[in-house]
Amino acid sequence: MKLKRILIIIVVISLAAGAGYAYWRVSSSTKEPPYIAAPVQKGDITQVVTATGSLSAVITVQVGSQVSGTIDKLYADFNTHVKAGQVVARINQDKFKASVDQAKANLLAAQANLEKQKVSVADALRTLNRDKELMKREVLAQSEMDTAQVAYDAALAQYEINKAQIAQSQAALNQSQVDLNNTVISSPVDGIVVSRNIDVGQTVAASLSAPTLFLIANDLSKMQVDTNVSEGDVGNVWVDQDVTFTVDAYPTRRFSGKVLQVRNAAIMVQNVVTYDAVVGVNNKELLLKPGMTANVQFLVSHKSGVLKIPNAALRFRPPSERQPAQAAGADQSTGGAPAPGGARRSGAPNAGQGQGNREGARARQGTVYVLRDQKAVPTRVRLGISDGSYTEIVDGGLKESDSVILAVGSATGSASSNAPGGRRFFGF
Repeated sequence: MKLKRILIIIVVISLAAGAGYAYWRVSSSTKEPPYIAAPVQKGDITQVVTATGSLSAVITVQVGSQVSGTIDKLYADFNTHVKAGQVVARINQDKFKASVDQAKANLLAAQANLEKQKVSVADALRTLNRDKELMKREVLAQSEMDTAQVAYDAALAQYEINKAQIAQSQAALNQSQVDLNNTVISSPVDGIVVSRNIDVGQTVAASLSAPTLFLIANDLSKMQVDTNVSEGDVGNVWVDQDVTFTVDAYPTRRFSGKVLQVRNAAIMVQNVVTYDAVVGVNNKELLLKPGMTANVQFLVSHKSGVLKIPNAALRFRPPSERQPAQAAGADQSTGGAPAPGGARRSGAPNAGQGQGNREGARARQGTVYVLRDQKAVPTRVRLGISDGSYTEIVDGGLKESDSVILAVGSATGSASSNAPGGRRFFGF
């Protein structure tokens, strides 16, 4: 009997617990869901345009060869410092010296022929003068007089031909001498050898284009970064704009520079249009090397001591107000949160530079939800610049003590979306 009573009591307690749990679930479903919120902060915010590029020397000279032949000597190697006019390589000169000797011989032969023709012209002139005297005495036929005149004119013409042959031989000698001189390859500028593409004994073939033998950087203490800026961001890049960048070799160090040029020539790769923004860099420590990849940030605008909120607050909508088109968290009133980097969509001009976002100085508007009395209260605000994580609040009903809602959590305290830095508030 006691065992039976105990079993009955256990069954009654279980039914009561189940009924209580069901009542709690039904009653709690009508309460406000738990929220994850973050406080409105006051601090600094920086809007930048991000891009990638490669480092190179401001002046890079390709040293090639205008003649073909075999490399006989090398006088420079990688990282060799050279001066303008310094010999860096030499091509075997035997064939070219033979060409010069042959051209000299041809010139001597042409000069000898000219001297010989001088004698012929003088002889033809004497014959012509003698025949003229005989014609005056009427003892010479006119045909013989004409023959003497023709012989003199022909000798004089041949003399001019021989003079032209001397000029041709001299030109051929000069060309052979130029080819011989071109076998000695020298540096056109002061600098450092970045690349060497030849070895002793290698044959150089200079046909339609001169082969590149050396790559010489003029001055590595002054370098430039050629960046690829997207067409949507190029409006936020201008000459003399401040730039910072990092390279993988020194990940903890930021280098600085200024925009030297924004080139108008579009670069299209797979239907993606970019523009080359050239950034000047002072490399007096010689830490940067040609070819390094630079992760560049163009400073568009910087503001200090402004109200700012996380971008997630701009995307949040309460479950009761979400529409199918907003299921992904898009904000219809503002077009969603600003794009990463804040460069394309954020819009306050840089007062310090007199420039900034070229899309206009009119601030965007959006709606954020403020947590008040465990309820989501919509508040209209005017938005300023963004750094990709936070957005400036230009005007609206927000103050530093407010908390904006980032996402909806669950009863167990887990968030339904990522909301870094947020705090949980439960509505029951």
